[in-house]
Amino acid sequence: MANITAAAVNELRQATGCGLMDCKKALVQCEGDFEAAVTYLREKGLASAAKKATRVAAEGVAYATVIDGVGVIVEVNCESDFVASSPVFTAFVEGVAAVIAKNAPADVEALMACPWIEEGKTVDDAKNDVFLTLRENMQIRRFERVTGCIAVPYVHMKGKVAVLVKIDTAAAEAEVTAMGKDVAMQICALNPQFLDECDVDAAYIEKEKEIRLATAKQDPKNANKPEQILGKIVDGQIAKMFKEICLLKMPFVKDDKMSVEQYVAACAKELGKDAKVVGFVRYEKGEGIEKRQDDLAAEVAKMVKG
Repeated sequence: MANITAAAVNELRQATGCGLMDCKKALVQCEGDFEAAVTYLREKGLASAAKKATRVAAEGVAYATVIDGVGVIVEVNCESDFVASSPVFTAFVEGVAAVIAKNAPADVEALMACPWIEEGKTVDDAKNDVFLTLRENMQIRRFERVTGCIAVPYVHMKGKVAVLVKIDTAAAEAEVTAMGKDVAMQICALNPQFLDECDVDAAYIEKEKEIRLATAKQDPKNANKPEQILGKIVDGQIAKMFKEICLLKMPFVKDDKMSVEQYVAACAKELGKDAKVVGFVRYEKGEGIEKRQDDLAAEVAKMVKG
């Protein structure tokens, strides 16, 4: 049996990020061969990752940034808040954003095959390396890359929500950053569904009008009111709806006497340059993912029984 020193175990731990006991076991299994132990840990880790790939990953972070003038927003999921807040996971997410900015992958599958920020690895390789350290199912869920305009990022509560605001302007980035952050915070808090009313599908509006007209006719307060009056009531309700679902029509949170559109116009006037919000992306971590509902007591009892 090979003599396994503490120094060798620690060196393997630093090279792979795996736990000390796993590293010692790998060196014993491989009779002290360092490279064989690295391979052993990797193979064991990837097999474990495959088993965990079906587990629900609804935690993680939503992250937005600008790198060399390219706006990037990405959501990376894991299984627990503990892992999501770890420096290893954070570094991986930031690395993924850097790869997206540089390589412009078409989708997540293409992203996984892109070169990693360290030579000789792909994003998929890096993800597997992070798994060896953290031992949780992780998924890069979605991303968007923004060019051709100024992008202003905002990340809320350490990655619970991330927003990227797209601004078309002749002004310098620094001149519109404060305005962009204000708009991003509005998007974060109120979650608008559309940029402006012209982006709302006509069929959706007609359906809303039908529903609201039928409701108005059933209201006793509207008894004997002519169709024309009911139509005006519905039109007023639709106008109010636009202020609730369209970003530019919303009352501005810092001054509800003006709309977001009016706030942006006021900022542009102060700058003496055109500036318009032309789009936005909002990611909330885990949105739409059905979280596993565990019976903790039953699970602990099962573990005790073995």
